[in-house]
Amino acid sequence: MILEPLIENWQLLLEGTWMVIKLFTVTLLFALPLGLPIALGANSRIFPLRFICQTYVWIFRGTPLLMQMFFFYFFIPINIGVAPTLFTTIAFTFALNYAAYFAEIYRGGINSIDRGQFEAAHSLGLSKWQTTRDIVLPQTMKAILPSIFNEVITLVKDTALAQTLGMMELMKVTYGIVNRTSVTTIFLYTAIIYLGLNLLITLVASKLEGHFKRYDAKEEF
Repeated sequence: MILEPLIENWQLLLEGTWMVIKLFTVTLLFALPLGLPIALGANSRIFPLRFICQTYVWIFRGTPLLMQMFFFYFFIPINIGVAPTLFTTIAFTFALNYAAYFAEIYRGGINSIDRGQFEAAHSLGLSKWQTTRDIVLPQTMKAILPSIFNEVITLVKDTALAQTLGMMELMKVTYGIVNRTSVTTIFLYTAIIYLGLNLLITLVASKLEGHFKRYDAKEEF
């Protein structure tokens, strides 16, 4: 029966899915807010700050996430003498990596704002921080929403890389089931789980985009 592998292994698949959701959530909680100061720093007129932020983005976007995971997994215990848990190491690496991508998205959104708005804010006596907080960032967040959600969907799929260090996430669990039972149908159910998770994200994205469109329509009216 085609559903038999699912019925027999649903608990293992559920545990693997939970690890995907856990890694996904922790990564977003740290990467989304971390990306904003990095983006602002990369646009800063202070050269040392701009150099540090741009170098950070260059390194984490220019090297594979898999290599970064191995680096932190072996580097921290050997050279610093601290042995964080496997999940902590992987989540830390994911957060640093995705913060770099989110930073570039934020920076692109900020740079897309018409310069005339900065000049108008300055003429009204607003400080640079007030301009950024009250004028630039609200428009930026609305503009970058599709790009942010594209990265969020990629993050769901990238959690599969955690299996390379032995974390029992969904793909690691799936391989274990297939190796034990030789039933490859389980890959189909795993694919459906990933598609279901990304469907939820897509629905949230559509809901937010619809909210902003209604808000824009009210403003035009």
